[in-house]
Amino acid sequence: MREVQIDVPPPLYRHVDPDGTLPALAACAPFRAVIVADVPVTPAQQSRISDWLVAADCLYAMAWGIDASSWDDAVDWSVLERFNYGDIPKRSFVLTTWHDDETLSEVFDFALRLASHEVEPLDELIVIHVAAEADPDRIHAAFRAALPPEFKEHP
Repeated sequence: MREVQIDVPPPLYRHVDPDGTLPALAACAPFRAVIVADVPVTPAQQSRISDWLVAADCLYAMAWGIDASSWDDAVDWSVLERFNYGDIPKRSFVLTTWHDDETLSEVFDFALRLASHEVEPLDELIVIHVAAEADPDRIHAAFRAALPPEFKEHP
């Protein structure tokens, strides 16, 4: 029996300096995001980045790294503020998780296999790397490590 290969594109990588200009996402909204927090941020910085993600149509945010659980809360608050603390339409509900006790590859595995939305398909995966310096090679290596053997990455 011939093994079938399934293509999995690498996630879109965006480096975010907590004090810098937020980059264009250039994603097909709606999308899933893995927030890789490699530096501590202030609540104001976290709120600004979370507001940016929610406004860009992130519908599933997974946080990993420094104070991962606070990212979960910050995104939740951004959604509540967006809808003036009222009812949130199912289509706009943002699911959030944090992954304190997992490797980054395990978070990518979760993102690929389990992160879905009740109403919207989430085909795009974006990594938001909150760090002093960009390091896309490290992030993409962790992503490749999460792929099961039957998958291959686009060149």
